[in-house]
Amino acid sequence: MKRDILSILDLPDLMEVLDRAVELKSGQTTGRELGGKSLAMIFEKSSTRTRVSFEVAMTQMGGHAIFLSPDDTQLGRGETISDTAMVLGRFVDAIMYRAYRHTDMVELAKHSRVPVINALDDLEHPCQIAADMMTIREHKGRLKGLKLAYVGDGNNVSHSLLLGGAMMGMDVVAGCPDGYRPDAGIVAKAAEVAQGSGSTVDVVSDPFEAVKGADVVYTDTWVSMGDEEQVAQRKRALLPYQVNGELMSAAKSDAIFMHCLPAHRGNEVSDEVMDGKQSVVFDQAENRLHAQKAILLTVING
Repeated sequence: MKRDILSILDLPDLMEVLDRAVELKSGQTTGRELGGKSLAMIFEKSSTRTRVSFEVAMTQMGGHAIFLSPDDTQLGRGETISDTAMVLGRFVDAIMYRAYRHTDMVELAKHSRVPVINALDDLEHPCQIAADMMTIREHKGRLKGLKLAYVGDGNNVSHSLLLGGAMMGMDVVAGCPDGYRPDAGIVAKAAEVAQGSGSTVDVVSDPFEAVKGADVVYTDTWVSMGDEEQVAQRKRALLPYQVNGELMSAAKSDAIFMHCLPAHRGNEVSDEVMDGKQSVVFDQAENRLHAQKAILLTVING
């Protein structure tokens, strides 16, 4: 039976995936794990880290990745998602999809005979969070019992962080202004998951309250792809949530700073934090490669 990864919740074995990612990062790979396997990569949104990490991951494990933009497929000319899924599933061993709409992600997975991996949509970003959890464990030695504070726009990344952090037994707090809070349904689900793992989930308006005593401080861009018409409005609402030296001082002295990138310096994060000693953003970016490898092996080879 095929295994789709549409949400971070589709990785109940996330700790095993992280263990595998660590092994792969340490060089425990033959270069033949995915020999003869092919991955179709459908990008509706542009990407640097997602495209390069998936493509290199397939190459380093002996497989092949095929990049497909809307201009390269019949999706851009009116072919249905279901038809595209049924055709691609007869050619490749898995499909990675970076989509505007989660409903399209679900539709593709419904009609695909091969696994579908969510490489970002408007609801979640599970692959990013797998790499994030790997990075936190690398720098902190554990996940359970840590406090993770997310500040800024309650977007797809914040959704997967709330869920993923709760899965790992982390206390997760999102600090977001009214009108930019995470989806209420996601928050409720994360709180339910946290109850089972012995952790907590909360959403607050004060960024300093969110960050107080945090082991990890995380932010993301204020203007996601598709929100470009709201630039001025978003900057006004989110400026108090900028992660700068003052806000970081409310966290623990050994807290780490994370950002899934690309960063808009001077908006959601200041240069002093982005380039400071607490920043692990480039380790985080590198770990996309290793986490992606582990996810690919999980869905393609089992």
